[in-house]
Amino acid sequence: MAKGKRVAPARSPGLLLVLSSPSGGGKTTLCRRLVRELANIDTSISYTTRPPRGAEQDGVDYHFVEEQVFDEMVVEDRLAEWATVHGHRYGTSRETVERALARGEDLVFDIDWQGGYQLQDRYPEDTVLVFVVPPSMKELARRLRGRGTDAEEVIRRRLEAARGEMRHSDRYDFVVVNDDLDRAYDDLRSVYRAAGLGRRRQEVIVRRLLAE
Repeated sequence: MAKGKRVAPARSPGLLLVLSSPSGGGKTTLCRRLVRELANIDTSISYTTRPPRGAEQDGVDYHFVEEQVFDEMVVEDRLAEWATVHGHRYGTSRETVERALARGEDLVFDIDWQGGYQLQDRYPEDTVLVFVVPPSMKELARRLRGRGTDAEEVIRRRLEAARGEMRHSDRYDFVVVNDDLDRAYDDLRSVYRAAGLGRRRQEVIVRRLLAE
């Protein structure tokens, strides 16, 4: 190496932190708190074909698109993952994911197990899967009814779907029980911090030190 020449510091690769849970499990609340309290992680905003609910805003909660637009994104391979959930399609922009990884930026995903599997298959070294579960089915039912947004028939379908969704947690890296929000958040934050010490990130740090 020429005398006086400085080596640019190697950038740690970005991390894709996926949170999945049955509807009412609490993943959205945990995602938002993580992003609000930690400076080095941001939310991945999904595309969806469903209409906005309540005070949801386009570009903030979701990117709301027509079916035809979503079809084009699938055909053109512009989605890193996508799935049909409760009759509507949801997906993540591949450009957003790969730009974050290249810049060493962390993203947290509020998506279902189908999307989680796809991200892990596509970016196996960069993805950490966390499944959030309620303490009981009775508590899950109470939370869904407490929202006051769905008819009883819809709630029953969501409870039936929840059992099937939770069976897919066996492929996830971690399971967080959301019986107490503060405790569940502490567990999630610990997972995120531990993921930041993973092998690939540490290899980057060591290479940077050896290059000095």
